[in-house]
Amino acid sequence: MIYVPSRMGQLNRRALLRQLQRLGTASRAELAKALGMSQPTAGKIVDELMVMDVVEEIAEAAPGNGLREASTALGRPGRKLRLNQSRPKFLGIHLGVTTTTLAALSLGGESEDRWPVSFEVAATDPAPARTWRKQLRTAIGSFDGGFLGVILSVPGVVDEASNRVLFSPNIHWTEKTDIAAMAEQICGVPALLVQEVRALALGHHQMTPHSEDFLLVDIGEGLGGAVVVQGKPLAGPLPISGEIGHTPVPGNTRRCGCGATGCVETLVSIRGLLASFAEAVPGSEPSWSRLHDHVLKHGVTPWLARSLDPAGAAIAGALNVLGLNHAVITGCLAQLPPAVIQYFSRRIEKGAMWARFGRVECVSAPRRRTAGMAAVGVDRLIVPDTVGNFAASRTSYRTETARVSATPVFKRGRKAVSRALSTALK
Repeated sequence: MIYVPSRMGQLNRRALLRQLQRLGTASRAELAKALGMSQPTAGKIVDELMVMDVVEEIAEAAPGNGLREASTALGRPGRKLRLNQSRPKFLGIHLGVTTTTLAALSLGGESEDRWPVSFEVAATDPAPARTWRKQLRTAIGSFDGGFLGVILSVPGVVDEASNRVLFSPNIHWTEKTDIAAMAEQICGVPALLVQEVRALALGHHQMTPHSEDFLLVDIGEGLGGAVVVQGKPLAGPLPISGEIGHTPVPGNTRRCGCGATGCVETLVSIRGLLASFAEAVPGSEPSWSRLHDHVLKHGVTPWLARSLDPAGAAIAGALNVLGLNHAVITGCLAQLPPAVIQYFSRRIEKGAMWARFGRVECVSAPRRRTAGMAAVGVDRLIVPDTVGNFAASRTSYRTETARVSATPVFKRGRKAVSRALSTALK
């Protein structure tokens, strides 16, 4: 393959940013050494990224050794680089079954999710897409704007390349609605879709860069998984993966939102666990707090084990197929007493074949979706994979912007945002 200079420069920028994401902070010399670049080349890329406001300099922390401190004090103060955390660059939007949450995303990401703005769209709403659009227009008025793009985290089967939701068992209206175009019309900047569990996996990797190979499983309104191998998300030829929640369980007669009967997520999800609790403890209010108190008092009782066991077996099967020995569990199980995660981990380990030869690690972790969404924005908007594809996406965005007559509600307005985006894309 022949690399033209513009293509090579883009690859170098991507490599440097990914290294900086992995390290957190680094000097120019450290980045050049880690990437095998000459210091002038690395320095030129850093200068370009600083002009784009993607990378910023910070003062190097004073070392603990007294001699080093004296040496640093006498010389030029050390400077480190990091992804820009001073000013948010993206607007993050996460679609839940009824709740949509929003946050301003800095490029460096956050160690835990914080969603300061939210709104509701009732499951019984006769026109959910219209309501969502109206509520979104109001909600983003809480932000100052100046964003380079909007990153939407959505559940279901998501074709990220075409920005479409193909199938969403719990939010069917998104299948018929171009929510990315809707967000672009309102905000006046490009909008990208990312599958919600994939965003979690990317965020977990960014915040724990030593975790290079793992299966992340999130349990909440559904049950889904995403795989990271050698520090990169694993993707197949089809826009469908990680659908562990739709593994059928013999004897389970509950109807799933996907249209099938017996899916494991009807047992292990917020609604599934509450339904099992109501069946096992008649007369109890099926609320999450009551379930928590019940488990705290009685531990993992047989009815709860019958819900957890099939999910544990499905996850163990996935580890066996993928050849992994590390599972990360996020979501609602961590909100229950520790006995639940401990029991669930043992069930996974019991079914994982590698446990017969070595160690299988199952850990609970906080959701880091916003960090993953920021990583998607960096990867697909700031330093996209190919110059050609990026040019096409810019052309598509300009065509769409020219076609749309709606006025964006960001306080700085479309022209200011477009100027900021054009500067960053040069």
